[in-house]
Amino acid sequence: MTTRIGIAGASGRMGRLLAEEAEKLASLAGGISRAGDMPPGCPRFADLATLAGASDVVIDFTHASTVCPHAQALRRAGTPWVLGTTGYSPQDAAAIVHAAEQIPVLAAPNFSTGVNLLLLLAERLGAALPGAQYDAEILEMHHRQKVDAPSGTALALGGAVASGRAVALEDVMVTSRSGHTGARAPGEIGFATLRGGQIPGSHSVLFTAGDEQINITHHAFDRRAFATGALRAALWLQDQPPGLYTMRDVLGF
Repeated sequence: MTTRIGIAGASGRMGRLLAEEAEKLASLAGGISRAGDMPPGCPRFADLATLAGASDVVIDFTHASTVCPHAQALRRAGTPWVLGTTGYSPQDAAAIVHAAEQIPVLAAPNFSTGVNLLLLLAERLGAALPGAQYDAEILEMHHRQKVDAPSGTALALGGAVASGRAVALEDVMVTSRSGHTGARAPGEIGFATLRGGQIPGSHSVLFTAGDEQINITHHAFDRRAFATGALRAALWLQDQPPGLYTMRDVLGF
């Protein structure tokens, strides 16, 4: 049976791409949106609960403010949830975990295959390159409309480095430097955020020692890379038991 895909945020840039990809790979059940015209062939539903009832999986690229109510609605409906929203709070994260007790949930800051390989490499390099000798910095740039900084992907990359070094990211992260900040402390993981134009996403992880530097970088040229990854995640997720999953589960590494 063809998988019915529901899209939360269907009138946005990602929502429109998701609608196009859903019609290629599955069946487009419809979507919800607070404003804007729906993509061609995408019925508008009144609310998420109604959409969930008509869908086998819901893909959600909306806003951090919707995470808690969407978690509750999808949990009640029993509909699997692919979540691409970033910038949410610890309370939102707890709501996601609670939903995953009843339904399969896949939450990811980025759905591209390349970025998820970058996360894996960042963790392994973090383990191999100790913070006492190698300074780690995360550099990211996104389009001018992006509202959260650092990006969810940048934070995930910093978290991967921290995991490799067996430290908590919140204990070592530095997200801004201005004025007389003093010397860089050993083990810090720094973040630099750039915004401008219509860049879908560019992320680099830099490990710098006194005598060498290792850089790993991913550039997204088209948001369709995220849409195809999210559809791949949705098709995989529909057959899973309740739980909280990541793209590593989908990609098998």
